[in-house]
Amino acid sequence: MAREMGPGGTERQLAELAKALDRHSFEPHVAFFREGFRSAELRDAGVACLCLGIHSFLTPRALRKAWVLRKYIRQHKIHIVHTFDYPLTCFGVPVARSVGAPVVLSSQRGHRALIPRGYLQVVRITDRIVNGIVVNCEYIRRHVTSDEGIPSEKVYLCYNGLDVSRFSPPSAAILPGQAGCGAVTIGSVSLLRPEKNLGLLLRAFARLTPETPNARLILVGSGPESVNLQSLARELGISDRCTFQAAEPDVSSWLRMMDVFVLPSISEALSNSLMEAMGCGCAVIASNAGGSSELITSGRTGLLFDSGDVEDLAVKLKRLVENKGLRAELGRNAVQLMNNRFSLPASAQVMQDIYSSFFRAGEADRESGATLAHSAGAGRN
Repeated sequence: MAREMGPGGTERQLAELAKALDRHSFEPHVAFFREGFRSAELRDAGVACLCLGIHSFLTPRALRKAWVLRKYIRQHKIHIVHTFDYPLTCFGVPVARSVGAPVVLSSQRGHRALIPRGYLQVVRITDRIVNGIVVNCEYIRRHVTSDEGIPSEKVYLCYNGLDVSRFSPPSAAILPGQAGCGAVTIGSVSLLRPEKNLGLLLRAFARLTPETPNARLILVGSGPESVNLQSLARELGISDRCTFQAAEPDVSSWLRMMDVFVLPSISEALSNSLMEAMGCGCAVIASNAGGSSELITSGRTGLLFDSGDVEDLAVKLKRLVENKGLRAELGRNAVQLMNNRFSLPASAQVMQDIYSSFFRAGEADRESGATLAHSAGAGRN
């Protein structure tokens, strides 16, 4: 369950997981508040979808839709309810518990400082009534156990998975951006939100351009910061060398245009966009915030810079723009890492193991209960 089946890393991971689950063992259903291009993608893949059409919790409609969800869970005999974002955790977990779903899981896929206060209070209540909480990196595991006091045995790690057949270099010999002219393309793909800190990238690029006139910048994404970022590009005098492209369902072609991919976030868990860029063979630079260091070994699979430090980012950008060999080496190593450790099948298998573990535990409990009942009966005889 997630809020909307549109752009965004959480939505992408949910959709990819639903399609990748072994249909011999699992029958996936996806519920959401609002439609998006990923809901059509899911239906085309034969995944059952339920659109609840909720736009506010503060209306009678939300209560009616809670009953719709209760009926759906009961009618389809849903064994596991797994919410992927905080709005659905606040809505779906209580509904699933009220209808008696055997296993109810929530997710934590980002730092809880980003959750609005009213939602956060409800999320913390659901922490006590879910069977488990799935996180997507060690950074978030530490956050919820240390900062939120959630017992470690209740937290399950499943790294994001990448479809390496879609996000791969054009060929083994030609890496992104190298098939064209001598221009070096720097880029980022992201929802344009404040925590992504893309203004820092614009400022670092502005420092870079006087010495590297062959560099250009592409930002792919949509969001509330779009107008502000375009205004900042004009103020910095770099508009003629920047391309702003609205979010698209498939960004792989844009990633293959980029020689250097930058993720300057001030708050991050495990970035899907960073993984996709690495899969496409980009040389990546990311802030040392959140889980990025779990993907990047600096100097081997990419470069890390001090979060918020525009000078550090500018230095590392200049290093990669001027060193084609280093870009190629980092890109090759990144592709190898994604293929070996972060593929979609690997992620789906871990999630399947998490789901199955609850049923193995349930079967063991039932067998133990049957043994105790038999022993009690034997004692009475």
